[in-house]
Amino acid sequence: MSRSDQGNDSHAPCGGRAAVLGAGLIGRSWTALFLAAGKSVAVYDPDPATAARVKAAVEETWPVLTALGLAKTEAPEAELVLCDDPRAAVEGAEFVQESIPERIALKHELYRTIEPALGRATVVASSASGLTLGELQGGWRNPAALVLGHPFNPPHLIPLVEVMGNELTAPGVVARARGFYESVGKVTIEVRREVPGHVANRLQAALWREAIHLVNEGVATVDDIDTAVSSGPGLRWAVMGPTALFHLGGDDGGLAVFCERYGDSFNRWWDDLGRPHLDQATTARLVEGLSAATDPEGIRDLAAERDALLTAVVVATHGTRDGDSDAPPRAAD
Repeated sequence: MSRSDQGNDSHAPCGGRAAVLGAGLIGRSWTALFLAAGKSVAVYDPDPATAARVKAAVEETWPVLTALGLAKTEAPEAELVLCDDPRAAVEGAEFVQESIPERIALKHELYRTIEPALGRATVVASSASGLTLGELQGGWRNPAALVLGHPFNPPHLIPLVEVMGNELTAPGVVARARGFYESVGKVTIEVRREVPGHVANRLQAALWREAIHLVNEGVATVDDIDTAVSSGPGLRWAVMGPTALFHLGGDDGGLAVFCERYGDSFNRWWDDLGRPHLDQATTARLVEGLSAATDPEGIRDLAAERDALLTAVVVATHGTRDGDSDAPPRAAD
């Protein structure tokens, strides 16, 4: 184990230690967020380049975290601990965020390794998007401390985390996980029944499925469909969810009137929605139609543009963590 700053062994002001297992794109983002919240963060990843990649990610994301009012310290690396053993990383941690690749055997192996080293009150959350909680629990002797803690990419910027427990999860663990996430600036929802893809991924998969269908049917180009979303309903969805928005679409009568007026139209549209598959021909059509794909070297620039725009949206819709009295109130879970 090595501390990035050997001269500082104290915890950050807000207290608490977190561990991040896996320092890929998601794990690095989590690390930056936890450090911003004043946590001492222990990171484990077997990749020899982990130290350089994590420190670069923290440096790159710090301006965004500062703009969002999430950065509580000026020296984040003083609380960054890099570990070459996952057991050392989780030792003494109040919260563990696991974000290793979504290969079930690999996750089970990691769980078997860390389980004996966990504290009695430690919560372990998996960032898994494609695997279910039931599948993940198969790697534990006692999965009582494990929850699903699925973020939206990038986790340091998008507020949402989907949290799920089940009958094998100990009482209070889901609530403690949600409390931890909210303490670092996240907005949580609880997934109450196991389904592939959880909640938000299924919603965006449904939209993308129809977008692909419209491309395959020659209704519109890839870029025009993306524009239709980002310059149309996507702007409304940044403020409220679809059901609340349609409630407003019913004027004084609310959702009941909206459904009465437009029910037949929606039923007709639903009956006509497509069911495409991401086969080779469809994938090629999408890649060819995406103007951004013609410049693969510009992916980082496009990501930077996305993050800058998202930062402005998050500030406008959720305010900043340091207390902006003019910011709109955050919706209740």
